[in-house]
Amino acid sequence: MAFERITEKDWYKILGAKPSDSPAELKRKYQKLALLYHPDKQKADVPAGEVEERMQRFIEIDQAWKILGNEETKKEYDLQQREDNLTQEWPLHAQVCLEDMSWNEDEQCYTLSCRCGGNYTVFKSETKDISLVCCDTCSLVIQILQ
Repeated sequence: MAFERITEKDWYKILGAKPSDSPAELKRKYQKLALLYHPDKQKADVPAGEVEERMQRFIEIDQAWKILGNEETKKEYDLQQREDNLTQEWPLHAQVCLEDMSWNEDEQCYTLSCRCGGNYTVFKSETKDISLVCCDTCSLVIQILQ
């Protein structure tokens, strides 16, 4: 399932969760917040402005769950987050075409040697989702051109 970049919001923060949380833990956090902010659960004496804020919060919580509660969309979101973090933290060392990397049939991955002696590795299953790869030994990053 392809969708536009969804990293403008931190969906984990919205649910009060961490990327390492189990699916059951994510669901528990979602359910707790959904009950707290659900429009049908609001008291009648809440000021109008606060009702709108709580409704927006509920919508965000629901969006976060739609992304993080689905294994496919969670994986894609996590990859986007990782890529965004790499872009912000490390300078881009080079741009490389996937075809210029060595194919390893046994491990089903592409590799490229880094100048430090380490390797850049892209598994076949990641080729459509990933564009930035960090060396497994140093902090250099390459961009994969498709």
